[in-house]
Amino acid sequence: MRSRTLLWSFNYAIEGIVFALRTQRNMRLHALATAVVLIAAMVFRVSGLELIALLFAICLVLVAELANTALEAAVDIAVDGHDPLAKTAKDVAAGAVLVAAVNAVAVGYVVFFGRATPVAQRFMEQGGRSASTLTLIALGLTAVAVLLLKAMTREKGASLLSGGWPSGHTALAFGIAAAIGYTSQSAKVFVLALFGAALVAQSRVESEAHTIPQTILGGLLGFLIMTAVFQVFFR
Repeated sequence: MRSRTLLWSFNYAIEGIVFALRTQRNMRLHALATAVVLIAAMVFRVSGLELIALLFAICLVLVAELANTALEAAVDIAVDGHDPLAKTAKDVAAGAVLVAAVNAVAVGYVVFFGRATPVAQRFMEQGGRSASTLTLIALGLTAVAVLLLKAMTREKGASLLSGGWPSGHTALAFGIAAAIGYTSQSAKVFVLALFGAALVAQSRVESEAHTIPQTILGGLLGFLIMTAVFQVFFR
């Protein structure tokens, strides 16, 4: 009987995780970030202690997000209508997730920055020179591409400038990050610019303006257009 009870406990726990993944956009974002970090850990061959730090930071974010989801559900059941204390409870829980996420970003920066810089340097050495005029042209091409894709994929009645495929803000952010990298010819500046663009993408997902795939497509679109223009015209 105890073994069955323990088995059902695991089953309930898994159901809770699946529910959070299905209903919480931020949870899906954290899951995607987890996969990216673990792949990067294998690619860069991080040490045992660094892997422990990464796993601890990942688990802290996931636990905080799960607790936040559970608290929101409990508050919604207990409170009917607007209640200042209910809002405070939800805000504090969201603050816990934010603290965990900032900690994870800091750990990722410490572990990967030194490893990513040489890779970025080698990548940038293939880009050649750049010019502000070319940057503006490339950003214009990115904006046109975004609008065309939005026009082809938007649903009837949906706004062309809000939501939809792909994320225009993310496309421009990653395009600008690529331009900053090529103009500065500094791998460190390039990596920092990519971090900033990633924060823009995260903000679009957390504000529920775009889905995770929409931001990924936007980021790839902006980065690839800017890179292609620089490679063709400034070799």
